[in-house]
Amino acid sequence: MSDRTKESDEDISYKRETNSSESQLDYRKRMVEMYKSTPIPEEHLAYNFGLYMHASALVKYLVINELYEMIINLPGVIMEFGTWWGQNMVLFENMRSIYEPFNKTRRVIGFDTFSGYTSFSEKDGSSDVVDVGGYAVSRDYKSYLEELLSVHEGCNVLGHMRNRHELIAGDVVETVPKYFEDHPETIVALAYFDMALYKPTKAALEAILPHLIPGSVVLMDELTWSDSPGEAIAFKEVFRDANYSIRRSRYTPERAIIVMK
Repeated sequence: MSDRTKESDEDISYKRETNSSESQLDYRKRMVEMYKSTPIPEEHLAYNFGLYMHASALVKYLVINELYEMIINLPGVIMEFGTWWGQNMVLFENMRSIYEPFNKTRRVIGFDTFSGYTSFSEKDGSSDVVDVGGYAVSRDYKSYLEELLSVHEGCNVLGHMRNRHELIAGDVVETVPKYFEDHPETIVALAYFDMALYKPTKAALEAILPHLIPGSVVLMDELTWSDSPGEAIAFKEVFRDANYSIRRSRYTPERAIIVMK
């Protein structure tokens, strides 16, 4: 993926992959409207988000929990390739606080262009979801997310120990190999892949492979999605000779979990 500058935040739009009926989508729109007009006081709203969380949103939280439970006894960092708005980054920080609050060495590193898709290869197929400009974020959003992560970190145990998160902007084809060149000591406990495209996915998989250990977990978000075959092709090419087991998440058939042997 290459960098792309949005002229205005109003340009930001995308289509979600969904199996929902029109009726279900209408109910979801109504839920958003009810959230916007909530009578709940602001100071209570943060503790009651579950009121407005439908099942397809809740399942994402469950998958993050599932993954974190798998790496509690492993050393190493958590990496996410394709952070978008950064929800997973925040969830990983809060899972750290719940499961291993005194583990000061667990860091979370997120990679994204923060400007959306611009280039594709012949191995990426075609989809209304993965399209030019898809998954861009608001202007200067990276700075906002960095502050938000810092606030979450400050709320949690060991909040005085800062900078356990890092956001790296740019083309993953360049930024991920550069990260490992600068940090050759890195061990990767968990790598979460959500880029869909062949070229960046292959580059990141190639870069992390030497830094995985037995038990390391790799999550592939689009491995079985035929509309966007690039991720599966990249995985098969890079992991052709690797020793691993693979299964789907127990919460959704769409996410594939690879565990290194």
